[in-house]
Amino acid sequence: MAQETQFVLNSFSFLIWGVLIMWMCAGFTMLESGSVRTKNASVICLKNVGLYAIAGLMFYLIGYNLMYVGVDDLIGSFRFTYGTSEAEKALLGGDADAASDVLENGYSVMSDWFFQMVFVATTASIVSGTLAERVRLWSFFVFVAVLTAFIYPVVGSWTWGGGWLSQMGFQDFAGSTIVHSTGGWAALAGAIIVGARHGKYREDGSVKVTAPSNVPVVTLGVFILWMGWFAFNGGSQLALSGVVDAVAISNILVNTNLAACGGFIAAIALSRPIFGRVDLMVSLNGAIAGLVSITAGPDIVHQYWAIMIGAVGGAVCALSMKILEQIRVDDVVGAISAHLVAGIWGTLAVCIAAGGNLLVQIVGILVIGAFVFSASMLTWYAIRQLMGVRVTLDVERHGQDVAELGIEAYPEFVVLQDPDL
Repeated sequence: MAQETQFVLNSFSFLIWGVLIMWMCAGFTMLESGSVRTKNASVICLKNVGLYAIAGLMFYLIGYNLMYVGVDDLIGSFRFTYGTSEAEKALLGGDADAASDVLENGYSVMSDWFFQMVFVATTASIVSGTLAERVRLWSFFVFVAVLTAFIYPVVGSWTWGGGWLSQMGFQDFAGSTIVHSTGGWAALAGAIIVGARHGKYREDGSVKVTAPSNVPVVTLGVFILWMGWFAFNGGSQLALSGVVDAVAISNILVNTNLAACGGFIAAIALSRPIFGRVDLMVSLNGAIAGLVSITAGPDIVHQYWAIMIGAVGGAVCALSMKILEQIRVDDVVGAISAHLVAGIWGTLAVCIAAGGNLLVQIVGILVIGAFVFSASMLTWYAIRQLMGVRVTLDVERHGQDVAELGIEAYPEFVVLQDPDL
């Protein structure tokens, strides 16, 4: 009975954590749709639902196999090798004798698949926000398919799949690098290939500030992400079957929350000296950066470290947003700074409080960064050559909602044309 109880609790926790992480897709949708101008909000909504659907299919058909079965076994078999186990199929078919074989695994096979899949969708969501307002819808979907079927699973196979980085001792508890920096590198490559929005960077060197079109929606999106992060990090304990797990998860959730608080305070404090104003987007991204920073090591025991790690994450995020602006990398929602830069810091911070080896952590960051960035650049370049990656100037001027979907997010509003666009 004890073994059966543990099996039920572990499986149930995977499913509930997974549902909450899936809800982060709604957070990304709110954050992005509120950050862009109203003429592009409908496309943002469609992109986020679409990327979740594509991520689910690609990870089921290819990605999970590549990540956990391995390249050699996958190529050698030439067949799909993952799904409900034979023992579980027998149990569902009424064979009570199969129960013992099922229990040995410790959790339902597909509960684990579902939990892993929603992480992939999070990685894809990071790319969406950076390239908003100028990337073609179908070009973006093609890239998401490649990212979720091949690029992310290769990184996962090196780490969580028991590959060579894992064997070296690389530590990334819930994915500061594996999930967030991977998404950030892919977004950076896309921003370089697709280019900036027309009129964003003027010939006189000035930068056009594009304020969020819906501040309450952006803020709601950040709160949804903040809530989902408790499942992101807490669920990465990968068990809920005893006192140790309960205490560990409690610690993880508190550390996650404190890091976000520290990141927000640091970012809002630095926004005026860096940007000349108390900046809403910088402050909100500071909270996200704090969450990303603690994700590599939320299982630390002492909470004050979580506050400090999150605060540094918020600070480097704010500085990065300014630097990217100066070098003319157009990131609509600040995702590169919040996910890539803070993810790198968080992976290094494991060495401070969670016993990570600095050299191993640096090797992991560099290798993953080089692979994801180069693979993403090649993918984006191929897409540009085959089908183009950005909308025309006319579409950008009138908005993707009308041009690509024939529907406006706010049809009762009169959209005034921007002379720069």
